[in-house]
Amino acid sequence: MGLLEQIKKPNAKAFTHSGKFHADDVFSSALLLYLNPQITITRGNRVPEEYDGIVFDIGRGRYDHHQRDSRVRENGVPYAAFGLLWEELGSGILGETLAQRFDEEFVQPLDNNDNTGEKNELATLIGNFNPVWDAQKNIQKEEESISAEPALTAEEKSRGLTKEFQRAVQMAGMILENKFARYRADARADAQIEEVLSAREDLTDTRILVLSEFVPCQKRLKETDIAFVIFPSNRGGYCIQPQKKPDSMNYKCSFPKQWLGLENEELQKATGLASAGFCHKGGFLMTVGDEADAIRACEISLEEYEQKPVIVCLWDAGEAQETKNCEREETEQLLRQIPDMTDAQICHMTLPLLPDLEEQGVYAEVAMEKEDWKTYIKDFVKQILEYKPEAVYVTADLFAAYPVVHALRKKHMPVLMHAKKEGKTRIVRLPSGS
Repeated sequence: MGLLEQIKKPNAKAFTHSGKFHADDVFSSALLLYLNPQITITRGNRVPEEYDGIVFDIGRGRYDHHQRDSRVRENGVPYAAFGLLWEELGSGILGETLAQRFDEEFVQPLDNNDNTGEKNELATLIGNFNPVWDAQKNIQKEEESISAEPALTAEEKSRGLTKEFQRAVQMAGMILENKFARYRADARADAQIEEVLSAREDLTDTRILVLSEFVPCQKRLKETDIAFVIFPSNRGGYCIQPQKKPDSMNYKCSFPKQWLGLENEELQKATGLASAGFCHKGGFLMTVGDEADAIRACEISLEEYEQKPVIVCLWDAGEAQETKNCEREETEQLLRQIPDMTDAQICHMTLPLLPDLEEQGVYAEVAMEKEDWKTYIKDFVKQILEYKPEAVYVTADLFAAYPVVHALRKKHMPVLMHAKKEGKTRIVRLPSGS
């Protein structure tokens, strides 16, 4: 009998470990309950002899991962119970393609957390449903705080269930339902946008796409020439969204700077468009009253847009001026050989100076308080981002560069470094996730 048949059969049952629960056993339970809300889940310290139900995250069986020969994915991420169950059940829920994507984006980070302890915010959230360390001392207060919930039945208690575990599983179940709905909706959106793109007979400017309704499409449109999408607003009128370049934080075309942050009469005067309503100061949204004005707003933006791509170069603070000038010229020549960067504006910045150190012989630590250090780096990164660069090129001392690079990566800013291969210098983009 296959796993899905076991889950769906009348009187289906499953067993997992008791004690402290984690995202792994909680999401595994939620997945089984998603497929069969009537399945009976029992928790315990040892799998009963002759148990004929599904066993997961305990028992060293097919859906456990604590044995020495536990399975590892081809990409090196080890399976946990949730991943082992999803491997067999996922394609039946989302289809093969979406199930694989869900595994990569949602399941694998949780599996990795359970196996390695790598930080994961969702795993922490689920773990926080466990009782606090001194819960037994404050059991009366705890019971009063959750008195509105129905008490556990004798049968539930006999299965090792607790209110905390049930609440965690309920939360995980809601997350799964919402995630599945979102993945299916994204797939429908992709299919609809493909139909729209293949049926286009546009007329005026292929860089402007007008939709009859809102459809999430920004990821799909990154690889196209489309710079603006227009769609009806649920508040009336039309919304305009600029589209980002591939592998960039910047737009293919931006609204004119003088429009940003304006609304109603001020915006109408600045644009010359009678129905102009609002232009966000961040430049990611504009609203107008009618479709013709929406199209014209895009056309004006395209006509006026002249921004050259920018690359910011970060250098060590202590280099001699002559050395700096020579290296900068060579670096600029290399950077302008990057595709689409021939006319790039190269902006040079010096990395922050080394802060005061608390030294103990050859060993030293930064004397600055942690929060002050974070602010120090944050302020410098803010200066970098003011240039709106396509990428940041780093050639500097590792101590000075690493915290800045780490902060840039968290903001999804492409980071470039030089590397030598077969005696030739290459400008290499740091891979995602590194």
